[in-house]
Amino acid sequence: MSTGDIRRTQLVAPFGVGAMSMLVNGTSVITAGLDHWFPTAKEDSNYEPEEFQASDWRLEKQLHVSEFRLPPDFRPYYAGDSDSRNTGLKVPALRFPLVHFCMYCRRLEASTLNRTGRVECKDAKHNDWKRPPRMAQVPFVMACPKGHLADFPFSEWVHRSLRPACRKPLRLRSYGGGLEGQVVVCECGERRSLQGIMQGGSQQTVATYLSRELIGGQGNEFLCKGSAPWLAEEGNRLCGENVRGALRGAGNIYFPKVESSIYLPVVAGAVPAEVKELLKHPKVQSVLLDFYEDSDAGRSEIDPVALHKKLVKRLPAELVDGVGVEESHALYKERFGIGGQVPADVPLSSDVDLLTADDSWRYPEYAQIRQAPKDDDLAASDPGVHPDSAEAISRVRSVETLRETRVLRGFTRLTDTPLGLAEGKQMLRRNKLDREHDWLPAYVVRGEGIYLELDHERLEVWEGRSEVKARAQLISDHYGVAASNRGLLLRDFSPRFVMLHTLAHLLINELVFACGYSSASLRERLYVSTVPGKEMAGLLVYTAAGDSEGTMGGLVRMSVPSNLNKVLQASLGNATWCSTDPVCMDAGKHGQGTDSCNLAACHGCALVPETSCEEFNRFLDRGLVIGTFDEPDLGFFSDIAR
Repeated sequence: MSTGDIRRTQLVAPFGVGAMSMLVNGTSVITAGLDHWFPTAKEDSNYEPEEFQASDWRLEKQLHVSEFRLPPDFRPYYAGDSDSRNTGLKVPALRFPLVHFCMYCRRLEASTLNRTGRVECKDAKHNDWKRPPRMAQVPFVMACPKGHLADFPFSEWVHRSLRPACRKPLRLRSYGGGLEGQVVVCECGERRSLQGIMQGGSQQTVATYLSRELIGGQGNEFLCKGSAPWLAEEGNRLCGENVRGALRGAGNIYFPKVESSIYLPVVAGAVPAEVKELLKHPKVQSVLLDFYEDSDAGRSEIDPVALHKKLVKRLPAELVDGVGVEESHALYKERFGIGGQVPADVPLSSDVDLLTADDSWRYPEYAQIRQAPKDDDLAASDPGVHPDSAEAISRVRSVETLRETRVLRGFTRLTDTPLGLAEGKQMLRRNKLDREHDWLPAYVVRGEGIYLELDHERLEVWEGRSEVKARAQLISDHYGVAASNRGLLLRDFSPRFVMLHTLAHLLINELVFACGYSSASLRERLYVSTVPGKEMAGLLVYTAAGDSEGTMGGLVRMSVPSNLNKVLQASLGNATWCSTDPVCMDAGKHGQGTDSCNLAACHGCALVPETSCEEFNRFLDRGLVIGTFDEPDLGFFSDIAR
């Protein structure tokens, strides 16, 4: 396949395994499975996997893997170079869709996944041409909710048959805009437009239009065969899901499941920064992992002296110079999280979808950040709270350093439905690995942030008001309808969640102007829970952009009480009137946005880039922050905003 450039972070999302992208020469490709991302020792003697290994002890346990790997970066090989390690590595991509059409005669022809050159039309109409015309890939594909993908069944569709006997040439004629103007024509005389192929099921029937009507609604449904072109699997007839047509570049063709973790040191500051630097060295990672796998005494009751001797024996002297037995032992415990708060073990076969967004996962992060830790990977300080906002905000933390790991664990198509851990990982590779060798693609970035925590007493009084509960219940009701129609997990949205989520968006939009960051380089992380013993009411706005924008220092500077108070006041002031008001605020009574899951929130006031939001710009309402026109005292910050 022709080569193309792509950022390493984009190979986790949005162009990870199974995602389609476009090369510079116009070829549509699909990112291949993990089986061939890295060569074996036999295939490439210069390959050293340690350089791409990354670790986060909490996330490794949660996702049942031994390590994470950064996508390979391409390094050209030059003859005479003294260091040829890991040169020439590429992430493979396969041609998809395979069906092409001629832009002149409109003939349809199928190619192959590994074809590298141009596809030329062989129709007899071009026999007198000096060179046959180039064919382009069709814009239509077929997908199922479980993530399978296939070429659109043009022959089956036009012949209204699950197994058509006709093998005559097909053509895709265009007679105007819309799917009704796209007509498949066979030389046998059959013809049929593509109208309706993208329609889903209804409340009366689960079957999609394509599955139900391919043979004319005669009761014999056309179902998914489990095709996975990114794994070179044509389909084994084991899926059986209803299928829908889709545009290959549509937003619903790929929903990556990305898990995120803020790295938590076992004991903040226990490992000196210069010793922790050793973890970045590939050979140190390899030695620690070997010792961990060879240990039989519960992984924690090890011999520190033996560990230190092994490090000294296998590593260059200048690398471990000055590293003693205690430092070696601390480094070992830090790498594997020994002594830390271990997350609850999620069974591999579990259908749980919120692996890094539930209370049990977020609470340890919440607890460490609010304590102002001092560590090379997580450092925060207490800048204090401005008197003007102290009534509503009880705690502020200036997060000078944080490390975030983002991991791809699977994907769905058509709708962002729940995906079990084992099912998702199965979609990423053809050959299953055991847990001791299993890995997932990830990227690790460093950033900074501002942490805010609301006053709990004020929050409880505000949440207890009946009109506040009724306002938040509107979002829960709207989402409940969508969840029942699409098979999503049912969720209840508390007033504190909606309010904090909206406040995070308002702060991001204001910090863009105050700090100079691009809006897409800022993210939110919500710490919200009403579970007894794990109550949380905080938010973290942070940078984790994967480049120099992540550490410019702007957010740290804005956490100073005088600066943060200006940002907060400006955010609340801007929220009192949206550029689309009174329409935006009035629409809040009925809901707006995706599935009507937003109330008073639109692109003019509270929406941010979807990469910055944990909930895809849903579950927002300015009314719970600053009040509504009819109830100006409804919001948590109503008195501060005035």
